[in-house]
Amino acid sequence: MLDVYKTTITNQFEAVFCTMNACIERCPADAWDGPVVNLQFCQVVFHALFFSDYYLGESDEAFRRQPFHLAHPDIFRDYEELEDRPQQQTYDKATTQRYLTHCRSKALAVIAAETTQSLSAECGFERRDFSRAEMHVCNIRHIHHHEAQLSLRLRIDHSEEVPWVGSAWREF
Repeated sequence: MLDVYKTTITNQFEAVFCTMNACIERCPADAWDGPVVNLQFCQVVFHALFFSDYYLGESDEAFRRQPFHLAHPDIFRDYEELEDRPQQQTYDKATTQRYLTHCRSKALAVIAAETTQSLSAECGFERRDFSRAEMHVCNIRHIHHHEAQLSLRLRIDHSEEVPWVGSAWREF
């Protein structure tokens, strides 16, 4: 059963990252800083990736010590996404694409390393009262929620369609 869970979750992470890639790629330059609900398009992309990265980890402290974060202090600066205030920073496409690649690689490695015991354990985040297994499902749902916002803006404002992805990483 463990292998079935890991394959399913891996496939669904691949699907949401593929969809996010399509949203980034298909966003016209003039829409990149445009509004999506109460943030800019680029901020919604970064927010979804940031919390994907965060909840794939083991703790708050480990999150900040990742090699990708240490190598890119200009991207993470003061970790404003963890503060109770509106996001201010903006991000270019290349930065979000690098971050997407990091999150995808991290998801593949994290899910591959999970065991029955680790998936049954508490997720490790004070704000979340459920298992690691459920954390992965919640993480995927969060990414997809924001992709729905992004793809709706692209469709309504720019007649850009973001394709449905079932369970595989594809470049668009």
